[in-house]
Amino acid sequence: MIKCNDWPISVCTWSLDNDFDKINALREQTGISCLNLALLPALERGGESYISRIKTENWQIPCTMINFPQEDYSTLDSIKVTGGIVPEKFWDANRQMVLDAIDLTVQLKVKYLLFHFGFIEDTDSEASRKFREKVLFLADAAGDKNVMLLMETGQETAEHLKTFVETLNHPSIGINFDPANMILYDKGNPIQAVKTLSPWIKHIHIKDALRTKAAGTWGQEVVWDTGEVGSEEFLRTLKRINYTGALAIEREAGDSRLEDIKTASEALRCFAG
Repeated sequence: MIKCNDWPISVCTWSLDNDFDKINALREQTGISCLNLALLPALERGGESYISRIKTENWQIPCTMINFPQEDYSTLDSIKVTGGIVPEKFWDANRQMVLDAIDLTVQLKVKYLLFHFGFIEDTDSEASRKFREKVLFLADAAGDKNVMLLMETGQETAEHLKTFVETLNHPSIGINFDPANMILYDKGNPIQAVKTLSPWIKHIHIKDALRTKAAGTWGQEVVWDTGEVGSEEFLRTLKRINYTGALAIEREAGDSRLEDIKTASEALRCFAG
């Protein structure tokens, strides 16, 4: 297993289009044998072969992931209304997808399942109450099968997310921390956010970004260690909070993702602490 200090290094399968020819090429070139595994291909037609390949090729899976077909990431406004389990129109289908993903996570003997839950309202509105009810329903379902659901950091500040998970106070809810998302959504300093959210962080995405120069628009994702996360200090902060989980390299932009992931892997392995 390839590690950065004591943290296993993995790769997000969707960064390489869930294409196992590409993912196997990465393993041959870097030795990475851990995956943050996207489950949507396993829930589609022919998904049995996808799961079979995971098992026969002896991939290690610290965490699974599910995403939702209706999500529109073209603008910050579009993802606010379409993201995660928020849209009522898609709740029945998305609820079933998460329940099926929980079952697959159990089948693969994995503890964590992450996804973007969606925009968290900060008002005592009907929408806020419905969102909370959905989260509690899914968390109860996951807890019944010894799975923890991880909320992906996104359109909220660390303090806002902290308030939500503290108030929810559910043993089957944790956080997948993505430092680049704090920058892409312009929601604060990722290093300070790690400190704020440290009691709930169970899994990390390794991704970097540059902050937007125009309010209300996306920042720019860049290769790890070339953006504004501050990679060395970020990793040192993980040591200070006694983080013990995996580091999953995620690359969702650019035309040379395999090379970019290899660059991130090398940077992680060179981290001296």
